[in-house]
Amino acid sequence: MQSTVDGFSYGMVTPVAAFLMACLGGALGLRCATRPLVVARSWRPGWLALGAAAIASGIWTMHFIAMMGFTIEGTPIHYDRLMTLASLGVALVMVGIGIFIVGYRGATGTPLFTGGTITGLGIASMHYLGMASMSLDGTLEYDTLTVAASVAIAMVAATAALWAAGQVKGFLWGVGASLVMGLAVTGMHYTGMAALEVHVHGTAAPAEGESAASLLAPMMLGPLVLLVLAGVVVIFDPLLIMGRRSPAPAEHKPGVPAHHRHHSASASSIPTRLRPRTRGPAEHRSRTPQKR
Repeated sequence: MQSTVDGFSYGMVTPVAAFLMACLGGALGLRCATRPLVVARSWRPGWLALGAAAIASGIWTMHFIAMMGFTIEGTPIHYDRLMTLASLGVALVMVGIGIFIVGYRGATGTPLFTGGTITGLGIASMHYLGMASMSLDGTLEYDTLTVAASVAIAMVAATAALWAAGQVKGFLWGVGASLVMGLAVTGMHYTGMAALEVHVHGTAAPAEGESAASLLAPMMLGPLVLLVLAGVVVIFDPLLIMGRRSPAPAEHKPGVPAHHRHHSASASSIPTRLRPRTRGPAEHRSRTPQKR
């Protein structure tokens, strides 16, 4: 028996909250991932890892916030704990690979396409693995074309978000990149949900697993704490927020004062024929009239 699927049982509360969470994770993650391009002598692997973790935590939390408003008529929905954690692990690994490719190879050309594609596939894999963690008295079926459209949305939007973040042109570009990332995740999620059909069996056997309230609420504390920590890092780094590049460190030569180095560099830039001629001691003596 085909059942009615409702993804908006709380109205627009869960979609809006999910979108804002995806934007938050995207904003923090993309800002951290682009920090090596903004501030000189940054520890690139650490910042890229923090950025990937923030993005993955944001999209994973967004997915299950949206699933809070998901109901199926005729059967309760439970979740398998290990499968739910596996969906978070897949998001961390695949988003991390995409972020590291763009972070080391640049946000243009082949690296951008490869990194955006892997990041988008990570978003889609997290979604469908999270859907597979559901346990209910029924069978899930998906429309192939709609599923393909949802994956394409994730890949294109993730690529666009990484490109916009890689421009490092200021605060507004960062906001735009985070909005695109939020659209990538929420658009992919609800497109994927539109592809779903549920056939309820109608048996009296209880569904295995744990309910959303008992499982998802405690599990989301970890990703939320990570997002808070990433937010603290961004807040206390003005260069990271504004997207301004720090000046390159001046070359230091031991034993030479800074003002002397500046003077020497300025003097060396003057052409030889325009420099004032200095007379040495021998030249002064040769021009002095000799007494007889």
